[in-house]
Amino acid sequence: MKLFSILSTVLILIVSLGELGAAPPPVEPADTIYRNGAVYTVDAVRSWAEAVAVRRGRIVYVGSNRGLEPLIGRDTRVLDLQGKMVLPGFHDSHVHLVGGGIEMAECDLNGMWEIEPILAALKQYAERNPKLPVIRGGGWPLTLNDGNPRRETLDKIVPDRPVLLDAFDGHSSWANTKALQLAGITKDTPDPPRGRIERDPKTGEPTGTLREAATKLVNDKFPKYTDDDYLAGLRRGVQLANRLGITSIQEAAVRDYHLKAFAALDQADELTVRTIGALRIDPAQKQSTQVAQFVEWRDRYRGKRFKAAAVKIFLDGVIESKTAALLEPYDGGDVRGWLNLEPEVLKPLAAELDRLGFQIHIHAIGDRAIQTAFDALEFAQGRNGVRDSRHHMAHIQLFAPADIPRFRRLGVIANFQPLWACADDYIVKMTEPVLGPERSRWLYPIRSVAETGAIIAGGSDWSVSSMNPLDAIQIAVTRRKLNAGPGPGWIPEELVDLPLMIAAYTINGAYVNFEEQETGSIEVGKAADLIVLDRNLFEIPKHEIHQAKVLLTVLEGKEVHRHEDLK
Repeated sequence: MKLFSILSTVLILIVSLGELGAAPPPVEPADTIYRNGAVYTVDAVRSWAEAVAVRRGRIVYVGSNRGLEPLIGRDTRVLDLQGKMVLPGFHDSHVHLVGGGIEMAECDLNGMWEIEPILAALKQYAERNPKLPVIRGGGWPLTLNDGNPRRETLDKIVPDRPVLLDAFDGHSSWANTKALQLAGITKDTPDPPRGRIERDPKTGEPTGTLREAATKLVNDKFPKYTDDDYLAGLRRGVQLANRLGITSIQEAAVRDYHLKAFAALDQADELTVRTIGALRIDPAQKQSTQVAQFVEWRDRYRGKRFKAAAVKIFLDGVIESKTAALLEPYDGGDVRGWLNLEPEVLKPLAAELDRLGFQIHIHAIGDRAIQTAFDALEFAQGRNGVRDSRHHMAHIQLFAPADIPRFRRLGVIANFQPLWACADDYIVKMTEPVLGPERSRWLYPIRSVAETGAIIAGGSDWSVSSMNPLDAIQIAVTRRKLNAGPGPGWIPEELVDLPLMIAAYTINGAYVNFEEQETGSIEVGKAADLIVLDRNLFEIPKHEIHQAKVLLTVLEGKEVHRHEDLK
């Protein structure tokens, strides 16, 4: 027996040594290789690499150029990036692709700051579309006529058809006389709940500017958009997102018609952005009925790249029109804005949504809205216990300083729109004057929130403002307008660094959508969601970041955008 045992041991050793000396199994070639790049992986240690290899939509190699040879096969496509920067695909954590895409085909006023080009664009659009029964569009700035443009101005351009133009922020609208008449709005029409009809101080007649819910009085009389309209709008929005390097979003304020559009594109394998839909609560409708509908929609809409897994709560308005909810009145008066849902309604709603496993996405701009939102989310935790909820607040413009640590303490994600954090006309002419210097210090305190250890995510709120993440990243790290050049930043205490903002638009955005194990960084095993930039953001002056171009956008290994400059 002892001899047999010894022989068995020797045999096992011989076999083992033979296996050790055997040639390793062949490595399966990659489908695509990106080499000679400046690859900023956004992994846990923020490492850099030279090359990335992709097979069947997944990343199979991240490292130096030297390690690529075994992965290059006869059919492998090799792209020499010649030093260009590679990042994970961008994530926009608050955007409106459907509405913004529809707006692109209407009277688009975005980027126009003066009355002359706005009226010229309206005239051109009206002449180009003579058979349209009504004219819709948007993008005018709130600085126009002190935020209160007149109907008579529109009447001079289009006197014979109703016109309704949304402001850039979506919280105000500008109507001509025909539109007001269509809606039956006169000086005797009362303001609707959570809305305001601006009136001439001398005559009491409506001026043509409508705030918040007052816009609905006109909208309800306009022809309804069709399913084809929504689908076409989504297609335009998705294409723009891909051109800007965006591979993942959270669509804010989703209704049933949005769901149909996203589902149709997803089923056709044309949805080239990963999407979480945030279903919008209507404050005027019964909460329990809406929540039951949301549960049904969440179960129904679970596609390849689209899920209806969040709920959007529109808690207040905006500071420029004095509809954001403040703790203290605007400019020494008695106006404090309003909440769309009072605490006694919001708290049980948040608790029920949290209990049902929904992510809660809250629009909160004023300090009272932010505080009320925190109170509601804390109430939900107290009732349900702490879970991996990843609730987040978007916009978060004006803070009571004592509320800043609550993001970290409650595990709430701070979803900033950094593009707004500079001394533009909205801030200088319409925000700081009605808040005063003491409160204005706490506008968009990105660094203060980050220093508590809270997770910072970034979004655009497009079509309210530019969807380009590079624009927003630049303003966050400079606190200056895009074309202002170098110089001191607005509220310099809140300047942040480039790694933080890249993370906000990549791995942290993936975290918002519960997809950080799948995307958001360039690591072996993850989906190949990548972008190529024409320059390294770390090697250029900060005020030039917005000039960088996205040359290539890749989703799950497939190109969804290629710039003509990429050879």
